[in-house]
Amino acid sequence: MNNDSSRTGSADLPLHAGRVPHWLGTRMARLGAVITEAIVHEYGRDEFLRRLAHPFWFQSFGAVMGMDWHSSGITTSVIGALKRGLGPIEQELGIHVCGGRGKHSRQTPHELVTIGESVGFNGEDLAKASRLVAKVDSAAVQDGYDLYLHGFIVTDDAKWVVVQQGMNGDRRQARRYHWSSEGLRDFVNEPHVAIEGHSHGEIINLTDRRAATSRDVQLDLLKSLGPDGITKEVATLTRKPKTVPSRRALSVLRSSEILAGPWRKRPSSLSSATTRLRRNDSRVEISGAERETRTRGRARGAQATRSTSKAARGLG
Repeated sequence: MNNDSSRTGSADLPLHAGRVPHWLGTRMARLGAVITEAIVHEYGRDEFLRRLAHPFWFQSFGAVMGMDWHSSGITTSVIGALKRGLGPIEQELGIHVCGGRGKHSRQTPHELVTIGESVGFNGEDLAKASRLVAKVDSAAVQDGYDLYLHGFIVTDDAKWVVVQQGMNGDRRQARRYHWSSEGLRDFVNEPHVAIEGHSHGEIINLTDRRAATSRDVQLDLLKSLGPDGITKEVATLTRKPKTVPSRRALSVLRSSEILAGPWRKRPSSLSSATTRLRRNDSRVEISGAERETRTRGRARGAQATRSTSKAARGLG
């Protein structure tokens, strides 16, 4: 166990849909702000961050605030309540809550840069940290949980905690991950203090120190074969006919576009590669949507042409 690591733990929760009632959300925001003020004034901001980084304390914090169900919703409701409750007093306390669920999580880098310009820390560096933490838990550790929530809590002196959550729809479970900047030395090489949860079989863990050779070989493959070469090899291994547009084939095609970003920059480490991956991944989502729109437009145009030809033949 690495005492200098930044990953402080994780927790598994049942996955539930729905929303917290308005009256409860309001109560949680007010009570969360009062509890935060008491901790910061009595013990300091660093201690508040340490407590948020502890999975059991975070769960208890949510229960005291009013969300006392053992549910995936406790993460969403606590992060949302803290963001609303601390917003009016963030300048006084020097604590800022960024990100959130879904589209709000993608605003985290922009929010960090804006806050950095206001209080004086390097927001670009923290935006990079946000991307790396998210990518490590989604790509370097492949445990079957897709991230959908990313909360970044930062202080005026640029110390931070990340609380993020992924879901596994097949198992109807969510997993919450906690990170802390305290003692951070490496995002990729064994950043985890502990991982709690039920065993679901084998996972791919590229953060293990024994996976260092695998990480290096993957970068070498990306540099030597390029994105097209890698996707060609994957397509050969899957042995799918080219005429069948399977989900896996589409995934391989999309992977080629995602890999193109890191390949152009020739990354020297997995950390730099994952940052490029995350930025390029968002661009691919946009370009994919544009491509789908253009395809529909061409299909409608072809259909209109056929209809006009039939009408012309009828008139003749």
